[in-house]
Amino acid sequence: MSDIIQLLPDHVANQIAAGEVVQRPASVVKELLENAIDAKATRIQLLVKDAGKTLVQVIDNGFGMSVTDARLSFERHATSKIASAEDLFQLNTKGFRGEALASIAAIAHVEMKTKREADELGTLLKIEGSEVTAQEPIVTPVGTSIAVKNLFFNIPARRNFLKSDQVEMRHVIDEFQRVALAHPSITFTLHHNGNTLFNLPNANYRQRIVGVLGSKANEKLVPVNEETEIVKISGFVLKPEFAKKSRGEQFIFVNDRYIKNSYLNHAITAAFEGLLRERTHPGYFLFLEVDPKTIDINIHPTKTEIKFDNEHDLYAIIKSTVKHSLGQFQIAPILDFQRDPNLDTPYSYQSKNIGTPTIEVDSNFNPFANEKPKGTSSSGNYGGSSYSKKSTEGWESLYVGLESKMTGNLEQSNIVEVESEEVTGSFFEDKEVTQNHITLQIQNKYIISKIKSGMMVINQGRAHERILFEEFLQHITINEAVSQQLLFPVTLSVSPQELSLLSTIREVLESTGFIFSKLEDETVEISGVPAAIGNQEVGIIISDLLTAVVNETEIENELHTHIVAKSLAKSLAIKSGKALSTAEQEDLVNRLFACKEPTISPTNKSVFITYNTTDFDKKLL
Repeated sequence: MSDIIQLLPDHVANQIAAGEVVQRPASVVKELLENAIDAKATRIQLLVKDAGKTLVQVIDNGFGMSVTDARLSFERHATSKIASAEDLFQLNTKGFRGEALASIAAIAHVEMKTKREADELGTLLKIEGSEVTAQEPIVTPVGTSIAVKNLFFNIPARRNFLKSDQVEMRHVIDEFQRVALAHPSITFTLHHNGNTLFNLPNANYRQRIVGVLGSKANEKLVPVNEETEIVKISGFVLKPEFAKKSRGEQFIFVNDRYIKNSYLNHAITAAFEGLLRERTHPGYFLFLEVDPKTIDINIHPTKTEIKFDNEHDLYAIIKSTVKHSLGQFQIAPILDFQRDPNLDTPYSYQSKNIGTPTIEVDSNFNPFANEKPKGTSSSGNYGGSSYSKKSTEGWESLYVGLESKMTGNLEQSNIVEVESEEVTGSFFEDKEVTQNHITLQIQNKYIISKIKSGMMVINQGRAHERILFEEFLQHITINEAVSQQLLFPVTLSVSPQELSLLSTIREVLESTGFIFSKLEDETVEISGVPAAIGNQEVGIIISDLLTAVVNETEIENELHTHIVAKSLAKSLAIKSGKALSTAEQEDLVNRLFACKEPTISPTNKSVFITYNTTDFDKKLL
């Protein structure tokens, strides 16, 4: 029997490795940016076309490479960062596996231009599917420029799994922001299809965060600083009132490397206990510096997961540090049970001398000095005051017209009695009508309605969501939404990414009744809203809408209407706990069954369940 185990060809092995390293265009962005940082670049440009599917190009002014290094960099496991296994536990650089460029070159067309400062000419290298097609000397600036074109050109199946341009570009921006936040001393620029999305100059941590999130982010930041033998913590947390329903603004960096760690995330959230609204998450930008010997980075191909030797100690330190910062900057109350605030000296008296209080007594004071003496007289004086009896002449005039007034009052009282009888009659009629109602609300959450076969239990919140969802879809389709003009326009501050997203769905929002008078310079001014929205709800609804759009796994142009309608319906639907009158209950039931899909909510959850009378018979046997 012949042998069946064989070695894989190099191009197949590279494609398999690429599946671990390169999952989407954002993966290429991450690897190329980290290589530029390791080359000690001070200025890095990222150029993207079609969300990275057509082109991802990174241009830096770093050290550059020689002709030999340029060629070796595309070989598997070729790296300048490590020489022995012990070096894996002393890593201070980004890329060290030596897999990135080889994996990228196996599934794309790669063109690299590089030049060292000491060389007169640079090197041009072209690779297609791991095969070198050209290598020649060229004139190029000092540094390296790598252009990755037509990603997954030789693996159509992988290319088909890529999402829409908007989703892929969101992942590219996420990777760009993570690298840019960790290295504020480097100038970063991002261009997509010829448009400049980010231009981040050399700055400190606070300025870099403001550059990424927008100018309004500066007032949201609370500094965090602590240094211990285990870890040095610096960075910022966002004030609790700016917590969001998504986790988009949560960044933890360890030795200038972005990581994902749910355990440390929980430590930060625990420090905000009692300060956050329900179902919201805090925002933070924390930078940790630890000894490289105490962490293991080499446990995941993307190097975003790190194993700590002393994770429990880090948890306690981070939680205490964040809680201390919130208290120090008067975000959270500080409790000191040993101090009595009543004993604190007022600020205005702190510099005054303490004197002994004195008591002064007026010896000449007589409380009875001004009292008038009481006189006793039988001729009209009573208790010291004169009393004169009034004349009783003409007393008959007091009764003139009294009989007519009494008659009139009696007539009016008879009229009142007749009216009360009429009102009482209508009251009994109303009571008789209410006995014919066929709905009942239970625990201000469910509506029970009578049907021929038994009864139906309706979730009032999901039912209202379905009703509003179809109404908004209809408004968007026929563009006949009712809009109410605001007396004072509502102004919202958004990040550049949120502003770009709002610009994309602006037309759909205007079809639902929103009117935007300004949409630029990180500012959104809304002068009109749908009739069902109040002024105070505009900011929350727009924030929830952006969160819903960002969190969608698939965003296509034809689905924008569904995403907007679903988000608005969820925000405006009545919630559990709201009491409804009988008329409101019946109106909700009637409108629900006028919908096209009354059985499920916009989030694909059941709206109602039915019970047959036979079910009750079985239970009551």
